[in-house]
Amino acid sequence: MPDYIKFVDSIKKKTGIDLAAYKEAQMRRRLTSLYEKKGYKNFVEFYQALDTNRDLMNEFLDRMTINVSEFYRNAKRWDILQTKIFPKLLETNKRLKIWSAACSTGEEPYTIAMVLSNHVPLSQVAIHATDLDENAIQRAKVGIYPERSLAEVPTDMKNKYFENQTPFYKMSDSVKKTVTFKKHNLLKDTYDKNFDLIVCRNVMIYFTEEAKDQIYQNFSESLRSGGILFVGSTEQIFNPGKYGFETEDTFFYRKK
Repeated sequence: MPDYIKFVDSIKKKTGIDLAAYKEAQMRRRLTSLYEKKGYKNFVEFYQALDTNRDLMNEFLDRMTINVSEFYRNAKRWDILQTKIFPKLLETNKRLKIWSAACSTGEEPYTIAMVLSNHVPLSQVAIHATDLDENAIQRAKVGIYPERSLAEVPTDMKNKYFENQTPFYKMSDSVKKTVTFKKHNLLKDTYDKNFDLIVCRNVMIYFTEEAKDQIYQNFSESLRSGGILFVGSTEQIFNPGKYGFETEDTFFYRKK
């Protein structure tokens, strides 16, 4: 145990990333698997290698941030966004300020853009997308995905916004232009303000309760009154009032 605690402290000093905010059992298991695969005996040896090997550090960050994503993940929730949430938000503002937080390799912000394109031209869409992992951000900017990532994409959207480059699909430039990617640490960095919509799905499950509290409070302060937080399908907030939210729909919360 002490070697892991020292490892957590060293990583925080070197990168600003606080592994203590993640559920320990999951994180230890994931990182132990990585260092054993690389031939190291313990966290002390592993950190010494990370400290001098940039490629290994990047692989460590990839393993830590768990980049698993797909377009239109849990499609029924995106239907609610299209038919209920966006029409209401657009009543007061035709150019919405949107943040896709912990966006991984880009499937989520690109899905937001495609859904919003049913209401306004893509030329009016601007999405701020952030992630901790610079490698994931670079892959998002390239916008090339395996076919399995498109399993839930509606056929009309697939035909309109993707180019088939078997066995991969390339995101259209018209959608890519709507998204600006930037590195951001949800636990450390400052949050922008006055968002109409914040989408953060399937990442909170990895954080401790204390970290979740901090992030939800920060999201609340970043939304304008009437703005919406859209969370993942395993991340229902059971006490939304604590953060100044009201339930708008299942997994959608409106800032009071």
